[in-house]
Amino acid sequence: MRTLLVVETSPRGEQSLSRGLTEQFVTEWKKNNPEGRVVTRDLMTTELPFVNAPWLKAYFTPPDHHTAEMKDLLSLSDELVAELLAADDLAIGTPVYNYNVPAVLKAYIDHIVRKGKTLGFAGEGLVHGKKCTVLMASGGVYTEGSPIQDRDLATSYLRLILKVIGIDDVTVVAGGNAKAVDLGETTREAFLQRFAREIAMAAKR
Repeated sequence: MRTLLVVETSPRGEQSLSRGLTEQFVTEWKKNNPEGRVVTRDLMTTELPFVNAPWLKAYFTPPDHHTAEMKDLLSLSDELVAELLAADDLAIGTPVYNYNVPAVLKAYIDHIVRKGKTLGFAGEGLVHGKKCTVLMASGGVYTEGSPIQDRDLATSYLRLILKVIGIDDVTVVAGGNAKAVDLGETTREAFLQRFAREIAMAAKR
């Protein structure tokens, strides 16, 4: 049974455009995988701590020397890594803040990039055979041909970090000009509809 892991990052709930894009993707993915299983990791409801000194000490301590406290500190990270490794497909829904991903998504990444689990000790990626779709909503338009294309740090960063852990089959659905919805220039429904065909194609991969 194929499994899709959905990582949601937006704090805007039902008004979120990235969540709207992800919802469309999940619908299309289910059409192509009627027996498939969807696991959702909502980072807005996950008590995800930022990496700190005790966590790093636990991270760099060999597992056979872990204290009970160290195991507790790494328990959520272990859970997140296990979710990722168990999935066949990955979908990341995210807004863009100041040209990059939200802090909560960076925190998630810091928890799943783990030596010996997703990253080899020589720096090689250990996560293979998975496909990722990034569903991104941004106020600006950063796609090819845009005069501000060079500001597309979020896409470059996600592609890089995913490749580092071994995921190089990545499709990005770039929902640019999302600010038009906030400014009342278009509706949420009309904005999301613009990307329906692209999302359907991504879900067929």
